[in-house]
Amino acid sequence: MQQMSGTEGNRDVSAQQTIHVAGEWLSAVSGATREIIDPADAKPFAIIAEGGTEDADAAIAAARRAFDEGPWPSTPVAERAALLRRVADLLVRDREEIGLLESRDAGKTLEEGRVDVDCVADAFRYFADLVIGEGAGRVVDAGSDDIHSVVVHEPIGVCTMITPWNYPLLQASWKIAPALAAGNTFVIKPSEVTPLTTVALIELLVEAGLPAGVANIVTGPGHTVGARLADHPDVDLVSFTGGLVSGTKVAQAAALGVKKVALELGGKNPNVVFADACATDEGFDTAVDQALNAAFIHSGQVCSAGGRLIIEESVRERFVAELARRAEKIKLGRGTEEGVECGPLVSRQQREKTEMYVASALEEGAVLRCGGKRPEPSDARPATGYFYEPTILDQCHREMKVVREEVFGPVLSVETFRTEDEAVALANDTEYGLAGAVWTTDSGRARRMARRMRHGTIWINDFHPYLPQAEWGGFGKSGVGRELGPAGLAEYREAKHVYENLAPKPVRWFAG
Repeated sequence: MQQMSGTEGNRDVSAQQTIHVAGEWLSAVSGATREIIDPADAKPFAIIAEGGTEDADAAIAAARRAFDEGPWPSTPVAERAALLRRVADLLVRDREEIGLLESRDAGKTLEEGRVDVDCVADAFRYFADLVIGEGAGRVVDAGSDDIHSVVVHEPIGVCTMITPWNYPLLQASWKIAPALAAGNTFVIKPSEVTPLTTVALIELLVEAGLPAGVANIVTGPGHTVGARLADHPDVDLVSFTGGLVSGTKVAQAAALGVKKVALELGGKNPNVVFADACATDEGFDTAVDQALNAAFIHSGQVCSAGGRLIIEESVRERFVAELARRAEKIKLGRGTEEGVECGPLVSRQQREKTEMYVASALEEGAVLRCGGKRPEPSDARPATGYFYEPTILDQCHREMKVVREEVFGPVLSVETFRTEDEAVALANDTEYGLAGAVWTTDSGRARRMARRMRHGTIWINDFHPYLPQAEWGGFGKSGVGRELGPAGLAEYREAKHVYENLAPKPVRWFAG
């Protein structure tokens, strides 16, 4: 990529070569380019290739050849695992550089960018360990010593991957690491808004020694590149993370070719707080602190953000008042500035969308407790940046758009309940089902809530942590399939039953 303003890059190529096909870095066939905008000041700081359908076709053809004719699918598991570990080591080496690039591209704080790099390294190591620790297949008892029956797992083939703008590096790793561990080849399309760290990750794969054609990337828009990755006949699996509308289109396109599809489509995640969790000063402080973290980390641009606070009525006023007091103190600014706790939204369009949701909520009767506007500019917050204050909307109800739809901004809606059954009903009253949390000191209640809440991840007295060894995904319209964990590897494999008769003899089914 051509970088502006002196930002980092670890290779020297001509401008706009961010398309990687069959081991070569290329410009777009059309010659089109796109400026990448720093959301902290709305100024361009890099230029990438704007690929199209021809570029996608070339990348898919390269991945097809690499799978059908290349060495990677038959590479011993130990060698594949060793390469994944080399990638993890390279990520550790380049942690500061890539973390800074993620901060500038996505608007998050530098510390968040560094943590993302750490988590990506962990994912590569996890899948290396997982695949190396497996046996040679599952032996099936056929009821006879003369039969040897085993179920083995093989790579699914050519995988295409479409990733979102909020966690571009992390989401790429959740797809790339298991796909490579299983022996697949792939083409990835990062969001056209935040593609830079995915380009950097492909560079590291090349440096680690991945054969040409196994890893391909096409930078470009969803309506052309993404659509082609979903409907191309030579693709065996499509993995998409993003919004519900786009995900539905991907699923429809893939269905025409009967491709395997994995979709992670976001959530509208409840954070349920019972009064007993706030009975002590320490408990109250912790629940408030975690509610801030749930709603406002990365300016709320998180698929699992706890954007719905569902709190027991008896503690609502005290809790929300303290929450608003602390939210007003969150330091907004450029993510690379010292002391900044929350960066800008990723784009002008995302800020306008957030403003629309807040205006809609106020029209529908919500009470604004803090935020609800753009902050005053400062040295750390240029007037041209896409900043928006952390916003708390009290006295919300289920019919409000802000309660039902995914905002992807620093907006927290507050609902109340009186009974456990009502809390469950509120938590489950969503078409999504990605994640949710419950805060209580009653262990029996915690287990009941975890069992009854229809979400793919339930946190008890915590919010946001995930483990690479535990599956991630949701119920309902939050998607299909799982990432991470053993199921995350299984997404990129086909099961094959091999049945061997060690003592064949005639069947004599037919008399002749």
